[in-house]
Amino acid sequence: MNDLSMRRVVLSAGPLSVAATMSASMSRRAAFADSLVESGDYRLPGVPRAKRVIFLFMHGGPSQVDTFDYKPELQSRDGEDLPFGLHTTQLNAKLRILGSPWKFSQHGDSGLWASSLLPNMAKRMDDFCVIRSMHTRGTSHGQAVGMINTGSDNLVRPSVGAWLSYALGSNHPDLPAHLAIGPATAHGGPRNYGAAFLPAMHQATVVGLNGSAGSGQVPHLNASEESSSESDVVFDLVQQLNQRHRQRSGPDREIEGAIEAVDLARRMRASAPEVFDLEAETEATQMAYGMNEKATEKFGRSCLLARRLAESGVRFITVSSGQVWDQHSKLRSGHSKNALATDKPIAALVDDLKQRGLWEDTLLVWGGEFGRTPTMQGKDGRDHNPQGFTVLLGGGGVKGGFAFGETDEFGYHAVADRVHMHDLHATMLHLLGIDHTKLVFPYAGREFRLTDVYGRVVKEVLA
Repeated sequence: MNDLSMRRVVLSAGPLSVAATMSASMSRRAAFADSLVESGDYRLPGVPRAKRVIFLFMHGGPSQVDTFDYKPELQSRDGEDLPFGLHTTQLNAKLRILGSPWKFSQHGDSGLWASSLLPNMAKRMDDFCVIRSMHTRGTSHGQAVGMINTGSDNLVRPSVGAWLSYALGSNHPDLPAHLAIGPATAHGGPRNYGAAFLPAMHQATVVGLNGSAGSGQVPHLNASEESSSESDVVFDLVQQLNQRHRQRSGPDREIEGAIEAVDLARRMRASAPEVFDLEAETEATQMAYGMNEKATEKFGRSCLLARRLAESGVRFITVSSGQVWDQHSKLRSGHSKNALATDKPIAALVDDLKQRGLWEDTLLVWGGEFGRTPTMQGKDGRDHNPQGFTVLLGGGGVKGGFAFGETDEFGYHAVADRVHMHDLHATMLHLLGIDHTKLVFPYAGREFRLTDVYGRVVKEVLA
């Protein structure tokens, strides 16, 4: 059996499943990032406003006109025909206006509007920057989910977290830079947190599946002393084979990435269990996140784990909602169920980050891949709407209690201060101290970047 065949056999062994899935920025990556920082290749002058990102990904399309984009015209003309056409994938969609079943009111000192659908988030509107003029490409989930997670609607590109892992590395020597909690398996699956043509070590370490952190643990981290000893033997063997292969083939970033990933997996056995131990939190904290309630237990556990990971040095954490915000019918019951599962944990996360002094340098992002139409689909649903929707930002250098951009009087088209998904990504990188036009990676004969050849920093939302 040759070295390559042996490596495949060893990597398929159970104790190494964590090694095969762990990916992060390690010491070599950090040293390279430091050299780039010193040379100023892609880093902006001054101190970054944010050190990390928590992306609360509402899988699907939360309805902007039922959450944070109040449209009185929608209510007063409920049931009437929409006075213009829609860009829609549903050829038989009725262009009949559907008023929101939830009441809107103003909140906090800022007076920002929010509906009764998300009462806990509504109470914290002074902490949020509401971008009401988002727009993107693609009316299908596959296209739009690619845009928000990777900046591309049709090609396999690195995820936002992978770019940050590549650029900044982890802020903890024994934890990954990029982690995905409960990612959905549909609509792109691993592509939404993958590394594509970046070195594979920058793809996310995955905890749990489909909107749940599960027990909050990664398999094999809490192995017995005997199994740990056995794993050490396997780790040593894999690294010896990797090193031998590198000596024969010469410099190879994929081999380097494999070596670093295995090193990280080994070290995580000592550091990660403590970080992932949610039961170490007080009962009051667990209750604040809703971990004692059936409706909020899963997402609450994920949000609490996100806070612990952010506190420990992870750069980019995606928290996916288990429910899909995709109510083509039964809008009231579907959105109500999704809101009930996520609203309380998100509010607790905001409070927790503030109490622990993490709010000012943690960028919180809430949003889905698109919004929904102001017209009814069927009897009581809304179709996809990439033409105008809402994303919330918080902490990390953005203005709190501030709304930017507008949609038309019905909440369909973004008409003022339009913000494309590329603009959102450019702004996120800017807050992290990165020039989005200079963070590039050579591949297939050209230099690629997260924002492709587009994107502007939305300076109006910066604090």
